[in-house]
Amino acid sequence: QVQLVESGGGLVQAGGSLRLSCAASGPTYAMAWFRQAPGKEREFVAAINWSGADTYYADSVKGRFTISRASAKNTVYLQMNSLKPEDRAVYYCAAERNDAWRVSQAQGGYDYWGQGTQVTVSS
Repeated sequence: QVQLVESGGGLVQAGGSLRLSCAASGPTYAMAWFRQAPGKEREFVAAINWSGADTYYADSVKGRFTISRASAKNTVYLQMNSLKPEDRAVYYCAAERNDAWRVSQAQGGYDYWGQGTQVTVSS
């Protein structure tokens, strides 16, 4: 079983930047970031395929967030720029156990989940 550990969350001012990291204890295929704001359902943020060549973003973060990975250490990053108060949420890292040959934007497409890291954006 693969363990995922997230880091990098914190408090930032609106318009600022933050970079989240997620380290996997074993090999993974596609990896993704989801987030859950208070009182809302968990939603897709970004995903990246096994090689890092293909990336996907939710419309709400496109142009502001960038997902990338360092395959040698099974680590994925989420660079968040131009942060808005609406970006406040617990951010979760997710990973795929086996190659599905299609990157998923749904929670059910992932097998491993991190504990989450809080991101708070002040206005």
